[in-house]
Amino acid sequence: MQHFDVKGMTCQHCVHALTQAVQDQDPAALVQVDLKTGQVNVQSSLAPDVIIGLIGTEGYAAKAL
Repeated sequence: MQHFDVKGMTCQHCVHALTQAVQDQDPAALVQVDLKTGQVNVQSSLAPDVIIGLIGTEGYAAKAL
């Protein structure tokens, strides 16, 4: 499981957009989002920098924890 701190998420649309961005590249990925803390947990074979890039394409700033 990879852990990220993501800034700018405010609603379920944000959750869906971020989840879809990751799952478009890895359909088997498990994405867990906590809007309160801004923490995103991803279980995927994708590299952390790839996931950060995908999150960035949706307009959110992310960093690995």
